[in-house]
Amino acid sequence: MSKAKVELNKKIILVTGSPGFIGANLVMRLFKEMTSGTVISFDNMNDYYDPKLKEYRLGLIEEAAKDCPVEHVFIKGSLADKSLVDEVFEKYKPAVVVNLAAQAGVRYSIEHPEAYVDSNIVGFFNILEACRHSYDNGATGVEHLVYASSSSVYGGNKKVPFSVDDKVDNPVSLYAATKKSNELFAHSYSKLYNIPSTGLRFFTVYGPAGRPDMFYFSATNNLAKDGVIKIFNYGDMKRDFTYIDDIVEGVYRVMKGAPERATGEDGLPIPPYAVYNIGGGTPENLLDYVGTLQEELVRAGVLPDDYDFEAHRQLVGMQPGDVPVTYADSKALEEDYGFRPTIDIRTGLRSFCEWYKEYYCR
Repeated sequence: MSKAKVELNKKIILVTGSPGFIGANLVMRLFKEMTSGTVISFDNMNDYYDPKLKEYRLGLIEEAAKDCPVEHVFIKGSLADKSLVDEVFEKYKPAVVVNLAAQAGVRYSIEHPEAYVDSNIVGFFNILEACRHSYDNGATGVEHLVYASSSSVYGGNKKVPFSVDDKVDNPVSLYAATKKSNELFAHSYSKLYNIPSTGLRFFTVYGPAGRPDMFYFSATNNLAKDGVIKIFNYGDMKRDFTYIDDIVEGVYRVMKGAPERATGEDGLPIPPYAVYNIGGGTPENLLDYVGTLQEELVRAGVLPDDYDFEAHRQLVGMQPGDVPVTYADSKALEEDYGFRPTIDIRTGLRSFCEWYKEYYCR
């Protein structure tokens, strides 16, 4: 697909979901790359997981902002607050919007469905409406909307690797359904209002200061407390784990290349719309992943050298809403942006374990 170059310098960039895991790392990457402009962080700092971790990431952002030429503004609020979203767009007029704010987690959606509707449906609708009205009165408006989707949209697809050309009409969790809805909403708005939009289906993102509800993090917490970790589907699971630096590299490249606007034979816009997978393309067996994690925890000094791994594992059945395999076909991303994730799990888990030792074992 043809891309229109988007210059980030001297621009105002809105990143929602910062200081979330991906958002915080993306903002700090922008600080390193940009020589001028403004980055706006937007987040509600909710307590889905320990807010201290978000405060820690926000602290990293604010510290990094001191030594860079880019202005940083943090706005605390909810995407479901339409008046606040409209106010942010009216005041700052962002040229690029990266929507990473969302209620995450497959299992949490079973018990708290309303949180997903508010954040992932209503919140994303408010972003789309604000993007639409950014063109009012002939204004240049938003040049590129990039938003987070998820590998969860593939549900129980049997065909692997998962391709963006695959049919994804059968989500197995409400979280997945909201992410597929985001893609449909974005396509509609791209068609109706000529908004260049790109959705990114992330595959099991991990790394330092990540989300504590993710398996590698919660397992580490349990092991560090001499607890037992549950390995689902009796270990017969594969995941396409993607290290945070690879995710950020992919998002950054996508930001700089928006789907090109064009007009169809009917005189109406051909939707400037695209969706990509961002995943390692090398799914790891869950038992192998756990083994590597435990080895790196010992190496980092989080666990003792004589730690009895077998005594701290429990093989259990599948959880509702989960899937046995995630496996990304990222060829389209490589073809259009020249990028494919490359960081292996040992390198990534080593970085996480060293960070964990520093953060929790001080």
